[in-house]
Amino acid sequence: MLTEFNLTAFLYLHGFNSSPDSGKARQTKAWLATTHPDVDFICPFLSPFPEVAMAQAEAALAGRSVGGILGSSMGGFFATFLAEKYGCRAVLINPAVHPWEGRAHLLGDQANYHTGEVHRIEPRHLDQLRDYEVPVLSQPSRFLVLVQTGDEVLDYHQAVTKYVGGQVVVEDGGDHGFQGYERHLPYIYRFLTGAGQ
Repeated sequence: MLTEFNLTAFLYLHGFNSSPDSGKARQTKAWLATTHPDVDFICPFLSPFPEVAMAQAEAALAGRSVGGILGSSMGGFFATFLAEKYGCRAVLINPAVHPWEGRAHLLGDQANYHTGEVHRIEPRHLDQLRDYEVPVLSQPSRFLVLVQTGDEVLDYHQAVTKYVGGQVVVEDGGDHGFQGYERHLPYIYRFLTGAGQ
């Protein structure tokens, strides 16, 4: 159980079938190392199975003082749950909102984009996602949401609707990987640390 949150570390949660070697994770880590080396970057490898992935994320938080959580795609869905649970700020990039809906493409054998490891996703695994839904945000202002209208995987309108009251940035074009993500890193840092507020 976490006892406090401060600015000593950021937790990054990658998307489904991705890894800590994802482009945005590497960009975030490199930017922090250069501009804010005092901030610890934590990016655990997450299982494609929701209950296991959440346990891994919680284990990464255990005993640490984390200032904020970043999450991309499915990682954004998990980040929302954890930010609500622990009362911290979160930045979500093209987040999944209802990942159990329209789920046929997620079922069956799934290969990790980076490792090639294959896991079989069954309906029960996607049903587990419902356990981590946050129907109503207790404090929407704790969320910064970055979406691009060209996201070919998720409907960005769902995120715009879900995070009303938060800081929602909608960019025309782009894709699910969020083109130009690195441009937002200074703003992301300021948001997570509350700088200038």
